[in-house]
Amino acid sequence: MTDSLLNVLLGLVASAISAGLGWLAQNLRRRRRLERVRAFFGLPAGSECLLVVNRHTASASGKSVSRNDVFALMELAALVKECGAQADLVGHEDVRQGLGHKAEFCLGGPSSNDRTAAHLASWLPGVTFHQDVSGSIPELSLAVGGEEYRYESESEPSGGRAFVLLARLRPSPEGRPAFLVSGQTAVSNHAAVRYLVANHRRLARRYGADGTFALVLKVVNPRAYGPDVVELTADVTARALERPAATAPAA
Repeated sequence: MTDSLLNVLLGLVASAISAGLGWLAQNLRRRRRLERVRAFFGLPAGSECLLVVNRHTASASGKSVSRNDVFALMELAALVKECGAQADLVGHEDVRQGLGHKAEFCLGGPSSNDRTAAHLASWLPGVTFHQDVSGSIPELSLAVGGEEYRYESESEPSGGRAFVLLARLRPSPEGRPAFLVSGQTAVSNHAAVRYLVANHRRLARRYGADGTFALVLKVVNPRAYGPDVVELTADVTARALERPAATAPAA
């Protein structure tokens, strides 16, 4: 074997080894990233989770779901599938279990989702929603610790604005987390799901794998942009967890 042929063979072997090591390193990085995603969402491979569906508040049927809420559920289902878990789609009135048994994604405000109302009362007592039905379109205001975030109709010159509470609850480190997406509109629910899917790595770095958080997000000009433009308005975790002081009875 000539020296030139030997050099060619050695070069091919070195290239094959280098390519194999590069593939192995990329595969390990992908697996580590996926394991971090699974840990944050509480979705180990082969596990089950709940997608708790709300009802369409403007529909006479209790089984009707808004189109934007359906889109949000589809994106959550894709996330669950990416983690190698299975999603169980259930109506909000059909869930009869506590937190921690399965990972949970609870969609909709307390007026359209009874389980959201229970979670807020039990775990985020500083959060309140108030529905104003005096106008032609019901408006839902969100308040956290005395700070109010008011809905603005899409008919306004600004194109409107809507707020949504995005929260992660984990009462015990050994339990699975529950994610609340509680918005003033179905578009704001969809926007919050997109924000969660796009920013889960940053949220995991800030709050940890076992942390609880509550964020208020603002959807900007939904008439023009739909659920695509969403901003973080405030981290309200401390105020949301604090139970309001009881009002003293009148003498």
